[in-house]
Amino acid sequence: MDDVGTLRVVIAEDNYLVREGVRRLLEDSGEVDVVASVGNGTELLDAVRRMSPDAVLTDIRMPPGHHMEGIEAAHAIRASSPDTGVVVLSQHADESYAFALFAGGSAGLGYLLKDRIGDLEDLVHALREVRAGGSVIDPQIVDALVRRRSAAASSPLAALSPRELEVLREMARGRTNAGIEQALFLSSSTVEKHVNAIFTKLRLPDSGVHRRVAAVLAFLQDGGGEGAGAP
Repeated sequence: MDDVGTLRVVIAEDNYLVREGVRRLLEDSGEVDVVASVGNGTELLDAVRRMSPDAVLTDIRMPPGHHMEGIEAAHAIRASSPDTGVVVLSQHADESYAFALFAGGSAGLGYLLKDRIGDLEDLVHALREVRAGGSVIDPQIVDALVRRRSAAASSPLAALSPRELEVLREMARGRTNAGIEQALFLSSSTVEKHVNAIFTKLRLPDSGVHRRVAAVLAFLQDGGGEGAGAP
């Protein structure tokens, strides 16, 4: 992932105060230039066409329907502007939204809870990750998915050790092995061992950094059925 240079970002949020607050927060980081801030999905798509930003930060619900306009816009942006990454923000810890966002693939997409706005480092990390073609999913969503699946005795998730579950959550945040080493204070060889163990136990091939999130999501969504390793 390229962490060098200022990110050109478009923000989409229908609440003016929230939109301006996020804009100032990001720009105060010194790493982000907010090139446009808009209030609905139509304005978002227009801004992306005009500005060709590196990344987009969008609310999941916007006018007119206040349903999944952010997800719909994310799919449209990735289809028309594949060099633009999109992070979708939601106040709901509902994994069904994550599944809807990643339904067509995970490259260049992120899903975070709005609580994450307060953690500037995580927010900028997510924007850089999707800009580089990676993917990020909020750890709270991963936790909910893991709890649901591991409750079943037959789930391979039940076979993961506590440390492997920690590594799985970091993987879902879009971290590379090097990032996991730093986050969990582990050696390179230890992280590699845990990652290999996770994919072995979940019966998922390690098919690249940004597809790891999609692979885990696909497994959790269908309970580990056929095709889970090839989202």
